[in-house]
Amino acid sequence: MDNGSTVGDHNTTIMAGSLSVKRYFTFATGLVECLGFAGAVFGWASLVFVLKEDGYFSSLCVNSTGANATQILDCSRQDEQFSLIFTIASFMNNFMTMPNGFIFDRYGTTVARLVGIFLYTAGTLMVAFSSSAVPNLLFPALCFLAMGGILLLITNMQVGNLFGSHRSTIITLYNGAFDSSSALFLIIKLVHESGVSLRAAFLFLSACSVIHLLRTFFLLPRKFIPYPVPDHYTYGLTCGKSEALSSEESATDNAQTAVDETPLNKDATVTQVKTFRQCVLSRFFVLHLLWLSVMQLRHYLFIGTLNPMLQRLSGGEASLVSQYINAFAITQLCGVLCAPWNGLIMDRHKGKPRAAGETEQEADLRASVLSLFLTALQCVLFSLCASTPYLPLQYLTFILQVLNRSFLYGGNAAFINLAFPSCHFGKLYGMVMGLSAVFSLLQYPCFALVKGALHGDPLYVNVGLTVLSLLAFVHPLSVYLHCRRTSRNKAAAASS
Repeated sequence: MDNGSTVGDHNTTIMAGSLSVKRYFTFATGLVECLGFAGAVFGWASLVFVLKEDGYFSSLCVNSTGANATQILDCSRQDEQFSLIFTIASFMNNFMTMPNGFIFDRYGTTVARLVGIFLYTAGTLMVAFSSSAVPNLLFPALCFLAMGGILLLITNMQVGNLFGSHRSTIITLYNGAFDSSSALFLIIKLVHESGVSLRAAFLFLSACSVIHLLRTFFLLPRKFIPYPVPDHYTYGLTCGKSEALSSEESATDNAQTAVDETPLNKDATVTQVKTFRQCVLSRFFVLHLLWLSVMQLRHYLFIGTLNPMLQRLSGGEASLVSQYINAFAITQLCGVLCAPWNGLIMDRHKGKPRAAGETEQEADLRASVLSLFLTALQCVLFSLCASTPYLPLQYLTFILQVLNRSFLYGGNAAFINLAFPSCHFGKLYGMVMGLSAVFSLLQYPCFALVKGALHGDPLYVNVGLTVLSLLAFVHPLSVYLHCRRTSRNKAAAASS
């Protein structure tokens, strides 16, 4: 009997060890996937440099008369076309997150990832077969890259559920990797300067979709990763055990609804879970949408107008523009290093005793206030630097921009995860990204205003956006007042 018990314990230990290794491998490969592919579209400034060298939309450049009656080449219409491509792609990246979130919540991980991989591969192939003769292929191509990339991110964020108290840290880390993946286009720019064609580079990216497919079937669940994770929970296909795992996963899927609809407060009852409609109409959601939208608009306009801004500040010196574009793209790599700090801020209370009567969700909300406030403060500082027409200062602008972006998107996903029931995560994440995308369309009229009435000088637009960014402070203030009011109400109820 003892021998049988010992063997059983030994087998359990081996199983637990193999599951632990698989979880860490899932985490590591997901990090590489987000870092190398998901947010590539936000490296647009580097790709624009390559596209200009290859003559995309060059027919829009015209000769004009400059100062002292000198003849200059005016490429403002070419810049406007590139800005329009990025505006539409960034809009689709956010707006299509809404239906993508519904697909993820309704059909699960496998279906959502297959859709995402198809879109991403189609986008890379379109760029590969575009040319200066057919530059309009860039419009659908960048949209597909954006939509496919965000689906890769959404399906990877659930990996945080495998690591319990470090969930917010991992979610923010993945979002930081998503930001850092914008450096992919810098790599394409560098290899292009070494003689590798744009077509060859994007055909290679298309071939990498095989890796995404392997992760989909072997390292991710068919449906969802529950939170909290049940004992001996497993996922994905294993050679020789796929049928058994499918049966176990089916049982897990049946239990998923009950698990997902359990609030973060383990002492609460299922009847207390808000409906999707209640979540969308709540003050938290509305103010969180405002918080995200004003800062996101600032970032999108900065990225979309970076090339013409550097050309103006450098006097059109191509080598200097290239130097600053490279510096910007290199700083984007640091997003994956900056994002975990935000997660650590949000997870800093984990493992510590809570105040008397305080629930887990209330503790999470209280911890999120500092993160929300710091993100808004970073955006104001970044906007002030970006508004200053001094070229060397833009190095500091790049640093503040990547720091703020990593805090912004990681904090966005983490806040939705902790403030609302997890069964609505995909829908709410998609909704907030989709609605913020509508707001981000203001970047194009802002760009047109700079090019037209302001004669290329973005100072007044930058000042206006800096003032607008101050609205982001309303959200952390609201969450802080809510936490303080809840604490007072509980204290009054306890004393009575």
